Amino acid sequence: MAELAVLGLVMILGLGAYWSMVIFPRQRDFQKREQYVSALSVGAEVITYTGMVGRITAFDLDRGVVFVEIAPNVVVRIMAQAIAREYDPNEFAPETSAAVSSVEPTASST
Repeated sequence: MAELAVLGLVMILGLGAYWSMVIFPRQRDFQKREQYVSALSVGAEVITYTGMVGRITAFDLDRGVVFVEIAPNVVVRIMAQAIAREYDPNEFAPETSAAVSSVEPTASST
């Protein structure tokens, strides 16, 4: 009987550890994403997880859809969860400049 109680205690401790290390952080991240998406407004420039940059034109949060203009008169529907963050062109300029300058031109034969 004591072994059964110890086994039960170990299982409860194991489930508690699993919840605190796996499930709780995911719930917290999900809540942060929901707050972030609900704080976005029409006209904000955003980056999707695929790397597309666009401007938000409308929301349909009942369906979880955001309408993003990626080029003049080209509006796409994307899932709200696909928005990674707001776009800051100054953040990416140094990385792009460094990547372009590190590529050496190759001599082509004519």
